[in-house]
Amino acid sequence: MKFTQLSTLALALSALTYALPAAPADMAKDYPTRPIRLIVPNGPGSSVDTLTRIVSTRLTEVLGQQLVIDNRGGAAGVIGMEIGKDASPDGYTVITATTAAMTIARLMLKNPPYDPLKDYEPVAEFAVTLNVLVINPKLPIKTVKDFIEYAKSGKRPFNMASAGVGSQSHLSGAYFQQEAHLNSLHVPYKGGGASSASVVAGESQWSLIPSAAAMSHVSAGRLRAIAQTLPKATPLLPNVPPIADTIPGFDYTGWQGFVVPKGTPKAIIEKLRAAVAKTMEAPDVKKGLAFQATEVVVQGPAEFRKVIQESMVKNAKLVKSLGLAAN
Repeated sequence: MKFTQLSTLALALSALTYALPAAPADMAKDYPTRPIRLIVPNGPGSSVDTLTRIVSTRLTEVLGQQLVIDNRGGAAGVIGMEIGKDASPDGYTVITATTAAMTIARLMLKNPPYDPLKDYEPVAEFAVTLNVLVINPKLPIKTVKDFIEYAKSGKRPFNMASAGVGSQSHLSGAYFQQEAHLNSLHVPYKGGGASSASVVAGESQWSLIPSAAAMSHVSAGRLRAIAQTLPKATPLLPNVPPIADTIPGFDYTGWQGFVVPKGTPKAIIEKLRAAVAKTMEAPDVKKGLAFQATEVVVQGPAEFRKVIQESMVKNAKLVKSLGLAAN
């Protein structure tokens, strides 16, 4: 082989080497070097959106790069989760994961387009969300007992709003009706913001929604909170008793955290986990979540995976017991 041919081959091999994708360790070394897309599988104004924005503002500072929120609402979170699943696993797409979008909404589908454990890598759980039973304040209802009596009186309309079929508010409301032995017409809306607004406007009369979707309306007097879904009283809502005081054993909460597409390098996941843990220690973040009656709970990838897995089992049993059919 002539010298010129050897030189050409060497140059070609050199170019090929430079064209090869960076190794995971190299990708993580200076990560992040550009803005990160943060997919929220819910619309603006929803509880998920509210909590994500509280956390992401500080997380941007910790990471040193902007987290650009990309709201992809619809189908109780299925659309956003599917978009996140198909994103490049390079650390520049993070998805806000919730009980509803991750484990409930897919149970409403015969052929769900994603698997919570196979298609994503857990990064960190950062919150536990209780649900609040809210009503239009014009109704003569102050307690759960009043609520049940009113519901069984036959007065209409007495409709339950939810953020959509398969949403947390749908399942929690259906579970409450089952345990309270009552029946109320379910009116699904396109997102938590719209469903809360419907109760404020009197289009629907009540909803059992995540606290972050309720508290601004409750504080302003637009909604009345009469109970919450933790099994006991909580200092987060000192004047709102648990449903369990009236219906013994009632307990229904959710969780929220971050996941990334399957195949994201472990070193990047660890950087994100550490950044989330540091973010959740910030006083302004704790205060922001407390105002939304949301408990800060930080767990890493392994622990968060277990939370997701247990939630899948629990909600599958609940969906079956409620007779909610997959579409």
